[in-house]
Amino acid sequence: MKAVVTRVKSASVIIEGNVNGAIEQGFLVLLGVGPEDTPETCARLAEKVANVRVFSDEAGKMNLSISQVGGAFLVVSQFTLYADLKKRRPGFSHAAKPDLANVLYEQFMQELRDKGFAVEHGEFGADMQVESVNDGPVTLLFDTEEL
Repeated sequence: MKAVVTRVKSASVIIEGNVNGAIEQGFLVLLGVGPEDTPETCARLAEKVANVRVFSDEAGKMNLSISQVGGAFLVVSQFTLYADLKKRRPGFSHAAKPDLANVLYEQFMQELRDKGFAVEHGEFGADMQVESVNDGPVTLLFDTEEL
């Protein structure tokens, strides 16, 4: 799995002109699923993202986790994280098929909910517009092949 995680002051996802999910302080997570990913992979990624310490403490140092600042998650499925960019037109054969990807996308969000987080989301496979006010900016790339 791959996740682009951005620390945000606010973020929202709009589908067909309607706000589908919105958060204030927290993480915007663009989540991609690969064909070899498993429920265990998903749980490991959720644990890493939930515990990374990139929010500022009282001294201005990145030392606090999202739970310590009362933040929320906005999770958006993003199969394009698995794009093959060798040619001018990206190929997406390295992304998981929708049946697996959707199950693990839902599991990732449930893993975060089970940890006590508020989780908003997009809609798997939908055409979405994502808006965010990046904080920092702080953007991290998680790849379970490297964790």
